[in-house]
Amino acid sequence: MKVEDLKGKKITIMGLGLNSGGVGTVRFLNYLGARLLVTDIKSKEELSPSLEKLKDLKDIEYVLGQHRPEDFEKTDMVIKTPGVPWNNKYVALAISKNIPVEVDSSLFFKLCKNPIIGITGTKGKTTTATLIYEILKTAGKHPIKVGIGQVSVLDKLKEIKKDSVVVFELSSWRLSVLGRYKLSPQISVLTNIYPDHLNYYSGMDAYIKDKKYIFANQKSSDYCIINFDNSDLRKMIPEIKAQIIEFSENKIEDGRSVYLAGDAIYLNNGIDERKIIDVSEIKIKGKHNLCNIMAAIGAGQALGIEIKDISKAILEFKGIPYRLEFLKEINGVKYYNDTAATTPESAISGISAFNEPVILIAGGPDKKLSMAGLAKAIQDKVKGVIFLKGEASQKIIAELKKLMPEKKDEDFRIVESMAKAVEIARGEAENGNVVLLSPGAASFGIFRNEFDRGDKFKEAVNSLK
Repeated sequence: MKVEDLKGKKITIMGLGLNSGGVGTVRFLNYLGARLLVTDIKSKEELSPSLEKLKDLKDIEYVLGQHRPEDFEKTDMVIKTPGVPWNNKYVALAISKNIPVEVDSSLFFKLCKNPIIGITGTKGKTTTATLIYEILKTAGKHPIKVGIGQVSVLDKLKEIKKDSVVVFELSSWRLSVLGRYKLSPQISVLTNIYPDHLNYYSGMDAYIKDKKYIFANQKSSDYCIINFDNSDLRKMIPEIKAQIIEFSENKIEDGRSVYLAGDAIYLNNGIDERKIIDVSEIKIKGKHNLCNIMAAIGAGQALGIEIKDISKAILEFKGIPYRLEFLKEINGVKYYNDTAATTPESAISGISAFNEPVILIAGGPDKKLSMAGLAKAIQDKVKGVIFLKGEASQKIIAELKKLMPEKKDEDFRIVESMAKAVEIARGEAENGNVVLLSPGAASFGIFRNEFDRGDKFKEAVNSLK
C-alpha cells in the first residue's frame, strides 16, 4: 500500500476517543486527502477535548452519540479504534460487505518502509519502548516514537526520515489486526504475559494468541527478544522463527542473552560476556524495571548498538510519567504516581518497589482478574489502603476479608474521588512514609482513562500545603 492510494478514499473512522490515537488518525488521513466520516458512541460534549484538537480541519463529517449501519456499508474502508472487538456488529457488517477493516497499527505497518521495533507485554511496554528509543537516540540514530503511552500512530508517518527506526508499542488489540494481515515487526520484544483484559477476551488463550502475532510472521533474519523467566513466554520459544535473544534474572549459559548476575546486568553476544551496568547505578525504582532494562538492552544488541551507548542511555534514564513517577515530598512523606498499574501484578510490583511504609490508593473498575495476589501484598506490605469505587475494589476487599476475618466492612474506606483519597492518605501518612497510587485496576467510570486518573492524583497532591 502507498499513501497515494488513500487520497479520495471514503473512510469511516470508528472511535475518535479521548486518547491521541484517534486524533492522529484523523489528522493524517485528512492531510492525505481522504474523505472522512468520524463516528463515536460518545457525545460531542464528551469528546470535546479531541474535537478541539481537530477544529482547524475541514471537510470532515461527524456522527456522534451513535453508529449508523450505512456508515459501515457505504464506505471504502473502516478504521476501528484498537479496543473495539472484532465481533462488534458494525465491524462484522463491514466485513460481511467485503469492506477492509483496519486499525491504525495495520495501516502504519503497510505504509512504513523503515525498520520497526515492536514492543508488547502485559506490563513494562511503555518503559521498555521509551528506553529503547533513548538508547537509539544516544547512539546517534533517528528513532521515532509510535503508540508509546499517549503518542499517536498514523500521523507519525510524516516524521519518518530515510534512516529512521520506528519504536512501536503494541497492545494485544493492535496486534490482533497485524495477525489478520500477516504482519510482524523486524525486531519484536516481549516483556511478560499475565492475565489482563479478561473483560474483553474469552480467556487467556485468546489473549495470548493476539500477543503471539508480534513474532508470528517474522523471518529468520529478524530478531525476537523474550523474557525467559515468564512461563507463558518460555512456552512460545519453539514457535519463533526469528533469531532469539533471551533475558533473565538468572545467568543464561548459552546463546545471545541479557541477564542479572550478582549486582550487575551482563550481555552475552553469543561469544563474549560484557558487563553493561551495575544495578546500583540505575535510577528507576523496582525490580520489575530491571527486566524492562534487560529487554531494552536485548533490542540494542539486535540493532548492533555499541555497549557504551547502551550503558550511557540507561545511566541517564529517569523513568517516565505515570509509572512509579515521583511527584513531591511533603512533611517527610513522598508521593508516587503509578496510575499505569492497571493489573494486580503491576500494583504488586509497585508496592514491592518500596522498603518504606506505604499508604496505598488502589482499586476501581474490574477487568475480571483475580485479586488474591494483590490482597496478599496489601496484607504483607501496606500500612494503609484507600479504595477507589468499583468492582475490583470489592474483589480486593473480599480477598482481604479471607486473609483477615476479623476485619469488618467499615474497616475498608471506599471513595468516589481522587481528591478524597489523597486527603485520607495524607491524614494517615507519617514522616518517612510513601503515598502510592498503584490501582491494579481499570480507570473507566470515575476517570476518562488511566492518564486522567494520574493527572487527578497529581492535581490533588499539588494542592496539598
